[in-house]
Amino acid sequence: MVRTLGDFAMTWNGRQIGAGVKAKDSQFTRLMEILLHNREEGVERSRLEDLVFRESNSDDLHHMFRSVIYNTKKKLASEGLPKSDYIVYENGSYFWTKDIPVIEDSTVFEEMCTAADAEPDPHLRAQLYKDAILFYGGDFLPNQTSLIWVIREGRRYRDLFGECMEKAVDLMRESGDFTSMEEIGRHATMINPLSEWEFVTMEALISMEHYEEARLLYERTVDYYMKELGARPSADMINMLDRLGGRLEYKFSLIDEVQKRLSEGKMHETGGFFCTYPVFQGIYRFMERVMDRSGQSAFLMLCTILDGSGKPMKEGAVLTRLAERLGDSIAVSIRRSDVACRYGKGQFLILLLNTTVENCDIVEKRINKAFSSEGQRTKVSYHVNVVTYEPFDE
Repeated sequence: MVRTLGDFAMTWNGRQIGAGVKAKDSQFTRLMEILLHNREEGVERSRLEDLVFRESNSDDLHHMFRSVIYNTKKKLASEGLPKSDYIVYENGSYFWTKDIPVIEDSTVFEEMCTAADAEPDPHLRAQLYKDAILFYGGDFLPNQTSLIWVIREGRRYRDLFGECMEKAVDLMRESGDFTSMEEIGRHATMINPLSEWEFVTMEALISMEHYEEARLLYERTVDYYMKELGARPSADMINMLDRLGGRLEYKFSLIDEVQKRLSEGKMHETGGFFCTYPVFQGIYRFMERVMDRSGQSAFLMLCTILDGSGKPMKEGAVLTRLAERLGDSIAVSIRRSDVACRYGKGQFLILLLNTTVENCDIVEKRINKAFSSEGQRTKVSYHVNVVTYEPFDE
């Protein structure tokens, strides 16, 4: 068995081959990846040499390559594979031997998709699509994404996976199989969190009247894109999540039960109120209206982490660590009546209520005092705007 989706691994009789290879990007691994995937059509010698040695400046690639072939055959024999020539050279190209059959997960996945497309019964077709989706383990050879042939194959399998998802969702929605729809939605999100499959899970949860789970997923999804990826979801996804969010309903309850569910209780009595971006947005829009009628003042503060040269810090482990510290510093520096949320990887939003411009300066100093440490070159920039309500003209 050869795994190429989500990782690269070879097994024979349940035992992993090449487990002792130190680097996943070794010449042995590169050779086996392309040879096994192109086992039917073979790989031309010059192309195979380039792929195995990549940017090598050696004047004697042929000799080096023959050495790699020899050592690979020796290693495969030592791994317990049946005696064979393993790698065969014919008509200027190298092939994997036909003596040892290969089952590759990417090929199996493609065959499963083809079988699903050909199934006439809608119920069985949906099940076949589901089987293929759950079998798909992730991107094709993710450790080799700098290679053009891997990029092309990876895009092809990713597109095929997306087509299976769309077809499966249509069938499951039509048949009312929302349990399966939730399952494939969660799987798709797990293996490819940048492809916005969360809306499939959310639609399934709402359709099954699991409203609280759907609400939490809605908030976590937008917050995840802000916090982990440093970007908002696409406008299409936001609109879809908002439409689905509009369907959230709760069954009949007594007002005491409703109030208990709404309240944060006694767990968070100190510090500012931290929330996800969707919640912050709702509070901000509400406060715009309150400002219009009450005459109270409110200010929006944007905090951005800067590097030593005064520019927004680039993504990385340092920014992640500093962002966590800035979040903690903000929490202890603002009042319980103030609201804050994360906005991207190195930014935070704060809504300061019933305050003045002078008090905003005081908040900045508090945050700096809690955030800064001796010798620290990074700092925080602050931009403050007054919150005003400007209704659209009818």
